[in-house]
Amino acid sequence: MRQKKILVVAAHPDDEVLGCGGTITRLVSEGAEAHTLILGEGVTSRDVRRNRTGCEKEIDELKEQIYKASEILGVSSTYIEDFPDNRFDSVNLLDIVKVIESVISEIRPNIIFTHYGNDLNIDHKVTFNAVLTATRPMQSESVKEIYSFEVLSSTEWNFPLTFSPDTFFDVTSSLSIKQNAMAMYVSELKDFPHPRSIEGIRLNAAQWGMKVGVKYAEAFKSIRVVK
Repeated sequence: MRQKKILVVAAHPDDEVLGCGGTITRLVSEGAEAHTLILGEGVTSRDVRRNRTGCEKEIDELKEQIYKASEILGVSSTYIEDFPDNRFDSVNLLDIVKVIESVISEIRPNIIFTHYGNDLNIDHKVTFNAVLTATRPMQSESVKEIYSFEVLSSTEWNFPLTFSPDTFFDVTSSLSIKQNAMAMYVSELKDFPHPRSIEGIRLNAAQWGMKVGVKYAEAFKSIRVVK
């Protein structure tokens, strides 16, 4: 059986941890190889001018946080792009697709985890569409499984709520590692009761775990699974 090769395609720094950090760590411990692709710089939308001038230090610090989180999760390689934060809809979709295709061509993953297509955040929506475009089911396509994840403070903030997962990973043994990885994102982490907090992560995993009979779980919507 071919080794599991996983690619996580995330719009922003910390989405990869929030969406599937526990699952990635667990699968790596079971022998899988994991890689992450972060598409956006994750900073400039907070600036009133929405440009990079004056944001370079924050962007560099966030990149350092990405690498620290990736190391904790056990990720083999991390690809970082520079698409404008919360403005993916201003970029030609093809430009984003080509980046994803390039990484897929290099890694040849058989599993992709990415965003849910109906998130509140526009970058998450565009990322989902770009992944589907980049993984059209041709005979030569290496990707056989695609799963979308939720991101706290985006998925549950949309209306109406439509995230209905059908795939769950028991992350009881790896939740603390996910929390440790999220702690590296000092610029993104919030205090409870904000959902993007260490306690928010635990409570969300406990809620999904309770629904499927384990202590902690991460939830996914299967998009395409070829067995």
